[in-house]
Amino acid sequence: MTYLVIRLATLGNVAMTVPVIASLSRRYPDDRFVIASKKDLASMFTSMPNVEFREVDNHLDWKGVLNYWRAWRDEVDAVIDLQAVLRTRVLGTLMKMSGKRVTRVHYGRLHKHMITVWGIGKQQLPTEFERYQDAFRRAGLETDDAFNALPVNKEAAQVVAKRFGQKEGRWIGLAPFAKSKSNMLPYRVTKDIIEQLTADQQTHVFLFGAGEVECEMLRQWASVFPRTQSVAGRLVLKEELELMRLLDVMICMDSANQHLSSLVGLRAISVWCATHPMIGFAGWKQNPSDIIQRNDLQCRPCTCHGTNHCRYGNYACRQIEAETIIQQI
Repeated sequence: MTYLVIRLATLGNVAMTVPVIASLSRRYPDDRFVIASKKDLASMFTSMPNVEFREVDNHLDWKGVLNYWRAWRDEVDAVIDLQAVLRTRVLGTLMKMSGKRVTRVHYGRLHKHMITVWGIGKQQLPTEFERYQDAFRRAGLETDDAFNALPVNKEAAQVVAKRFGQKEGRWIGLAPFAKSKSNMLPYRVTKDIIEQLTADQQTHVFLFGAGEVECEMLRQWASVFPRTQSVAGRLVLKEELELMRLLDVMICMDSANQHLSSLVGLRAISVWCATHPMIGFAGWKQNPSDIIQRNDLQCRPCTCHGTNHCRYGNYACRQIEAETIIQQI
């Protein structure tokens, strides 16, 4: 059978599908899995022989819905919708009218809203991985938790070795940014972390990020601190993953980099500010003791994915000192 798996955004959420898709690929070698997702993410799936990646416009306008329905209705046998938004629901309905079996993920959005907006019902929710596994189970496909890391991409590994040379001392990754202010440490704290790390002559720091503003800021920081390099905008995804594979640890926010770290078996020290692991977005097989957060704040979590405002105006959740993170390292 051919299964169409839809997960358009974001980078972190698509990365979270990889352990589950890898399990399916191994357990069902005679089936074919077509992954419909945003561009530039194919390298996370290239090692899976029966998985095919299809680039989809992230916005998926109504014209696109009709075009993809026409393109896929005769090609696939079943659809697993891991996005579950209005347009993918319409696409799924059209596929169902064409005789295809359609299964949608259950995100528990109401319970998440109750926790983050009303502050009630606080408890550990199913992880994103468990929600994906449940969707496939309802589609008749069983998964397991055997995934540990993607195999080495030899071509990308050679590029990384040529660019950064042989590893000496400690290599530490730092991804200080997130999409929302509530998910990031203050710049003062981030620079303090870099300063303390690079005080050790044997420590090299690699700064990860994306976007024009982030790249420029990381470039400036790299020019100030010794043994610090910014790789933001310099590597494609498969090369970033191979560089991460060489690191001793990744320091990141509740962002895509904790999930990319999981794909290469890298330990990630993740800092959670306004968000909380109870919502279900902790990294695959990451150690819960490596999660750093303010457990003394009753207002957390106030958001599932991050926000640019604080209801109290003080962003107390971001008040985490550099020493706390350095101690964990």
